[in-house]
Amino acid sequence: MKCPYCGYKESKVVDSRPADEGSSIRRRRECLSCEKRFTTYETMESLPIVVIKKDGSRQSFDRGKVLRGMIRACEKRPVPLAELERLTDEIEQNLQNSLEREISTETIGEQVMEKLKGVDEVAYVRFASVYRQFKDINVLVVDMLALVHAQLADLLALPGRGGASGTILTFDRELAREQPVCQAFMPGFRM
Repeated sequence: MKCPYCGYKESKVVDSRPADEGSSIRRRRECLSCEKRFTTYETMESLPIVVIKKDGSRQSFDRGKVLRGMIRACEKRPVPLAELERLTDEIEQNLQNSLEREISTETIGEQVMEKLKGVDEVAYVRFASVYRQFKDINVLVVDMLALVHAQLADLLALPGRGGASGTILTFDRELAREQPVCQAFMPGFRM
């Protein structure tokens, strides 16, 4: 490593330790010529991710946009900012780990919704209503019913309930979109 003081190209590492929560390594070095010390940081190189927008245009991935969207969905909700930053890191890491260099906004939006669903259902519905641009109330209701159904299925799958498989209710999203809401849970039900 080139010395920033005298320009000599050889130095020795005096100390190494993790930095930025393990995402980089901080190294203290000493120049072999002038013996002055300096610090370097080693980070993993990440390949740029290109986002393909709905209109076909392309732009660089901006984790700040993802974080801002989640913050907006979680306004006045009991979700700590640190949790949203952690979720944003997970989404970015998932995108980096995929071998795709071009990712659609749909893929990113679905990951955000999946993360928000596990943290706060109200934030999930807020984000989904903007992201999916619900055209009418029925589509929104069907999405909310799917969320409620998942919670009911989890509740009914607790030990001592729901038989061997733990599944009591079935939910058909397509059927719900075509018929009254009651048909989604009880196909034989007539109003």
